[in-house]
Amino acid sequence: MSLRDDETPRPVETWLTDMDGVLVHEEVPIPGAVEFVEALKASGLRFLVLTNNSIFTPRDLRARLLASGIDVPEEAIWTSALATAQFLADQRPHGTAYVVGEAGLTTALHDIGYVMTDRDPDYVVLGETRTYSFESITRAIRLIDGGARFLATNPDPSGPSHQGLMPATGSVAALISTATGRQPYFIGKPNPLMMRSALNRLEAHSETTVMVGDRMDTDIISGLEAGLRTVLVTTGSTRPGDVERFPYRPTRVVDSIADLVEYVQPLDAH
Repeated sequence: MSLRDDETPRPVETWLTDMDGVLVHEEVPIPGAVEFVEALKASGLRFLVLTNNSIFTPRDLRARLLASGIDVPEEAIWTSALATAQFLADQRPHGTAYVVGEAGLTTALHDIGYVMTDRDPDYVVLGETRTYSFESITRAIRLIDGGARFLATNPDPSGPSHQGLMPATGSVAALISTATGRQPYFIGKPNPLMMRSALNRLEAHSETTVMVGDRMDTDIISGLEAGLRTVLVTTGSTRPGDVERFPYRPTRVVDSIADLVEYVQPLDAH
């Protein structure tokens, strides 16, 4: 297998990879994940681990991955909360927001100088939380109805838990949209803005970057629309037989992240 083709002959200088379904299942490492991350660190190439999960800060996620035996530096983790904060810093610096979410999102917004308030905020920002409350959702609805702009970190309708599926940001956003008639702007995958914000963070170029993901409808489409080469691993949401149902294709399909370890090469090895 080659990660080059006629349209993108340049060597890979940057790797972006999803986390859940690519490196871990819940807190269980996927075989080959440890070796892949270690190969990235040894290569000296730039890389980021991406996640639509906005609950945790990069420090939290580093600790969770480390408990699974995967040692990812804190600065190499990019979340939908960080991408949302970057978007807000570019759009309306030092603004105000009413936030429905947890530490990953509130910390990211505090770090860009945003003020959290429920009085006439510039934005209502909806993120992931395990404790959605009727009171906070009602407050968000009333603020949006009053003119606040509506953002959401990611469109995922559900997420996994040890007890089974649970509602996620997309489902709660749909509830708020039904009540207000206002659709949110989603920042996380499949919005290619998530990929572009990651590229900007690394000062990387799309032509020399590969995105590794387990979902055709988020990871692969957002990588494709951002101009990246894409690799689908079949250890997560999209099964091998499902690929042909989509009107677009990844650059490559592999069984798991273990199949990519040998393709992580320092630039001087090309």
